[in-house]
Amino acid sequence: MTIDNHTLLRQWTMLRAIPRYPLKITASELTVKLINEQFSVSKRTVQRDLLELSQSFPLTLDDRNKPYGWSWLREAPSFDLPGLSGHEALMLAMAEEYLKELLPSITNDVLDPHFKAAKRALKEQFNAKKISNWLLKVRSISANQPLISPKIPPEIQKVVSEGLLTEKQLNITYQKLGEDENQKYRVHPLAMVNRGNLSYLMVTFFEYKDIRLLAMHRIKSAELLKESAIIPIDFDIDKEIAKGRLNFGDGKTIQLVLEFNREVGEYFLETPIAVDQNYSEDDSKIIITATVADTPQLHWWILGLGAEVKVIKPNSLKKQINDEVCRMHINYQNNKSET
Repeated sequence: MTIDNHTLLRQWTMLRAIPRYPLKITASELTVKLINEQFSVSKRTVQRDLLELSQSFPLTLDDRNKPYGWSWLREAPSFDLPGLSGHEALMLAMAEEYLKELLPSITNDVLDPHFKAAKRALKEQFNAKKISNWLLKVRSISANQPLISPKIPPEIQKVVSEGLLTEKQLNITYQKLGEDENQKYRVHPLAMVNRGNLSYLMVTFFEYKDIRLLAMHRIKSAELLKESAIIPIDFDIDKEIAKGRLNFGDGKTIQLVLEFNREVGEYFLETPIAVDQNYSEDDSKIIITATVADTPQLHWWILGLGAEVKVIKPNSLKKQINDEVCRMHINYQNNKSET
């Protein structure tokens, strides 16, 4: 059968407009898209094209409920013109490795065939094989003690990410740390943040306005509701992070003054602890001053540096660190007597 250029271009445009299952598009919607692309076409022609294309491409018609819609099969391989270059395949492979946990589940479903196509390209193309070696030469690791990530059931990840993406409320069952009983909440999802090996959902509960953090792995069930989530008009994820929210603080900041042994202090001249950091130095020590969020994470970080650092100000933090060091000393003294 001979296909003229106009028909070929129209059908190619249609194929690009059809989403991957579970998303779908109706013949009427496709007709509008084609008209907007300057094609002179009727709905009847679009319906005929769809039936014809479904004989050669992995397309499916969802006719369970009206309006009926067309989709690419979920498992259908990705294709496009031109094909993936080695560099494009490498970008997709690295995106899968480093971004997959940050993307909505439905986006990962849509991208999965592209990720698979990238892997095929890296295996099959001679030049791409060389480029794929980059994946064996680059890693991103945490500066903290590595921990094994807790498992998040995929069905919960999918429902929560859909609620966040579509800005819908959720009914969840949640188990707080150290408690046996589960709690039920209706929440308004605001944002999701990966902190090390853990993922946290920022929410508000019921009709309250206080922002809370929920560890994703402690959500035992999640139900997507029809009601729209209420997003505070002044909510800003970056401002919440800057307040130390993800370090489990209450948003307060302090003027911190630390005295470092010179060798360790030089490291924090290269990687400042705050944008307003200042310092003074002599032959043996470096004193750093900075405005930082007052959080448990800050306390853990200072304690982790051991004898290489001393808190000068504020006095309240100095006392807290000193008290903790004393408790540690007592613990080790008790262990010594036991042995």
